[in-house]
Amino acid sequence: MANISLHYSSNAPLAGTFAAFGMILATWRKRTKERRELAQIDSRIARDLGISPTEIQFEVNKPFWRV
Repeated sequence: MANISLHYSSNAPLAGTFAAFGMILATWRKRTKERRELAQIDSRIARDLGISPTEIQFEVNKPFWRV
């Protein structure tokens, strides 16, 4: 008689979880960097981009996990 187990064991789901978590962390780092750079933009460049100082402050003050 064959030994059949109903329990499935694999490292793949856990590896996928770590990969997804790594991607989330990379996205958060990227947002933090971009918002830091946005905070350094002077008013002339902001005007050229069509962004008001209020919009810049709103974006810069967002936490890194918010889009």
